[in-house]
Amino acid sequence: MIQAIGRETIRGVTHLLDTLAFFRRLSAKLYKRPRAGRKLVVRFTLEQIYFTAIESLPVLVFIALITGSMIIMQFAKHFSTLEGRAILGDLVVLLIIRELGPLFTALIVLLRSAVAATVETATMKVTGELEALELQGIDPLYLVGVPRLIGTTAAMLCLFIVFDIAAILGGYCIAWIATNMPLERFLEGVGQTISGIDIAVGIVKAALFGMTITVVSLYRGFSVAKAVTRVPIQTSKAAMESLLYCVFVNIAVSVVFYV
Repeated sequence: MIQAIGRETIRGVTHLLDTLAFFRRLSAKLYKRPRAGRKLVVRFTLEQIYFTAIESLPVLVFIALITGSMIIMQFAKHFSTLEGRAILGDLVVLLIIRELGPLFTALIVLLRSAVAATVETATMKVTGELEALELQGIDPLYLVGVPRLIGTTAAMLCLFIVFDIAAILGGYCIAWIATNMPLERFLEGVGQTISGIDIAVGIVKAALFGMTITVVSLYRGFSVAKAVTRVPIQTSKAAMESLLYCVFVNIAVSVVFYV
């Protein structure tokens, strides 16, 4: 039993170190920027932003509206007194901007882009397309990895901002229209409560989530064995690992800034 726990611990630590080493290799490509394939990298980056951000907007806005309106209506119902209304803005900022906004956005990006990135890179590895790029003098990590790292991270930042705005403003409008709950001075309370550090923490979380999701997904795709049956297995592992790492990053950032 103890030996099995030890083996799994060593395997987990080794995998984490390998993932960090992969991130170091990938981030190094951002500074070297070889000439071969540079135009393709720019084009693929724009395509990744469009795929991750623009095409995800309808789902993200819908989830943000539902989340914001439910939170506002529930809190407005339970904190209907004058003192309760005073802390309503604090609770909305705490839940939406600090916690749920980055996490829900990361979940949407994870389900939409991370899974697709793992499947795509793993399939390219199995079918020999990555080796073909190397034979043409193009670094696969630069051509395939860099656009997804930049595009997904940039899209994550934009989607996080859209989610927060839609959740607070849209949720307030829905709650105001659908109920007769007292929401006077709600937006004013949110404006007084939110601070620069809250916005900074949300942006930091969104950026770290985007990088974490991309690195884990690409690492699983690039490290797949040359067998088609391994592609879905690696995809499932990438999704679970990305979610787990995002939760850890979320806790770590919150502890650093607020504890």
